[in-house]
Amino acid sequence: MPLTAFGVQFTIIKFYSFYQTKPEKDAFLSSMLLLPLIIAIPIGFIGSLFYNQIGDLLSEENPIIKEYTFVIYLVAIATAYFEIFYAWSKVQLQSVFGNILKELWNRIVAMILLFAVFLDWISKEEFIYYLTAAYFIRTLLMMLYAFKLYRLKFTFSFPENFPEILKYSAYIILAGSASAILLDIDKAMLPSMETIEVVAYYGVAVYIGSTIEAPGRAMSYILQPLTSKAVYDEDHMEISSLYKKSSINLFVICGLFFLLINASIKELYLFLPDKYSGGVFVVLMISVSKLYSMAIGNNGAIISNSKYYKILLPYGIAMALSVAFLNVWLINLIGINGAALSTLLVVLLFNSIKVWYVEKKFSMWPFTKKSGQLLLIILLFFMAFYFWDFPFHPLINMMLKSILITILYVFVIKKRKISDEINEVLAKYLPFF
Repeated sequence: MPLTAFGVQFTIIKFYSFYQTKPEKDAFLSSMLLLPLIIAIPIGFIGSLFYNQIGDLLSEENPIIKEYTFVIYLVAIATAYFEIFYAWSKVQLQSVFGNILKELWNRIVAMILLFAVFLDWISKEEFIYYLTAAYFIRTLLMMLYAFKLYRLKFTFSFPENFPEILKYSAYIILAGSASAILLDIDKAMLPSMETIEVVAYYGVAVYIGSTIEAPGRAMSYILQPLTSKAVYDEDHMEISSLYKKSSINLFVICGLFFLLINASIKELYLFLPDKYSGGVFVVLMISVSKLYSMAIGNNGAIISNSKYYKILLPYGIAMALSVAFLNVWLINLIGINGAALSTLLVVLLFNSIKVWYVEKKFSMWPFTKKSGQLLLIILLFFMAFYFWDFPFHPLINMMLKSILITILYVFVIKKRKISDEINEVLAKYLPFF
């Protein structure tokens, strides 16, 4: 998907603020719809020519994969254009509908289809095809919503700065999609080193661990166009303010979800087959990596929308190569925990480099004393609730711990005045708290 989309979803965020008139915006958005075809058409042609060779390469360990190789291309196209239309809606400062489709649609559809397989309503082969169709339906819904927000008059004319746009898109392909590439590299490498079942165990754990960033991503989607405009206006005060506010607020929100998931993860896995239990530490490591990614706020948006965006290309390539190298070593050493550990190490290292880079170029730092206090609060809550359980049924235990953690966490956050924005919301909706 990152390759097929040609970085267009990031290009829309960066350049949309440049255009003031509707004809200019129409020319820009029209070109954004055509740009991915530069990559998609040649990839499709090459894929059809060497289909058997590509299928053989991907299915060395698990032959069942070969007959579904073409699905990779179809889903890449659907997902690429979904991201483009989602970016289209984000620059109109409307991200809720797109976020629901992005975070919930595939999970809900997959769950329904899995029940259909279990009840013998559809075959396993049909499951794959229906799920593929669901990606295209999601893209269609996102497209209709984007066109509703901004009615495009399609034109084949290109904006005056199209060479600059093309250059930016080429640089941002890998760099802007580094986080997605990291997790997908794991799932692509595991089948060649482990049995296909292990990929399922790992995939479930990654889904659970990644859940903590869902509310944070919703906020970050709103921040992207705001950051782009502030960078375009060279408003360093606003950039710095957004940087610090996004960091502490994302840290607070994702910190709560981190605690809710990891405090009850052992009980949750009691409801799954024993073979899945090896994913407990995968959840912890993936969730830590996601928490840190959220804690650095809109760091990536600042870099990608500034004149320093070119650094993201070698950065993205270095991340991909690093996690691939560590996977080869750690997966063979400790299995799926090795895949998660390699992701965690690379995220910690390279996100720290990004924080240092923004500080060097913009003299801005996302963290404050409140960030240190919040980190200590999260650690104390984790230590208190991870190793302690109510002596009840796992489901009741999970519910009671979640309620207790939420009440105590919100109380401490409010009393310590960790976030002014969150305190304002609490004072408005929970004045008694």
